[in-house]
Amino acid sequence: MLYVGDAGKKLLHFDREGLEALGVKIEEHGKMPDLVVYHHKKGWLVLVEAVTSHGPVNPKRQDELKRPFQNSTAGLVLVTAFLTRKTLLKHLGEIAWETEVWVAEAPSHLIHFNGERFLGPYPDLDEQEP
Repeated sequence: MLYVGDAGKKLLHFDREGLEALGVKIEEHGKMPDLVVYHHKKGWLVLVEAVTSHGPVNPKRQDELKRPFQNSTAGLVLVTAFLTRKTLLKHLGEIAWETEVWVAEAPSHLIHFNGERFLGPYPDLDEQEP
């Protein structure tokens, strides 16, 4: 775990050195997700946005989250976390493609929003072959 934000305290945990080792330099008051986890085996940075704080990872938020992590040597995986499926249904139309959804009611499952593969980082569209 490299970062844990909190609406009240704003910052519960911030491993600045861990992020910088992956090529990421972040301002403490930047547009951070709620949680940043590094998956060592896969070489992924998993950015989790809890719907209770900012809403889902919609296309605008997707761009906001990618910007501070653009120099990361790890691939980015963006996840929206919901407490319930009922809450997911309220935001279903807003969720960005090429992201993942996790629901606390079914913690062993993920919902993948389109793309070429089930789970993993996606290069920017301009980097993909036609």
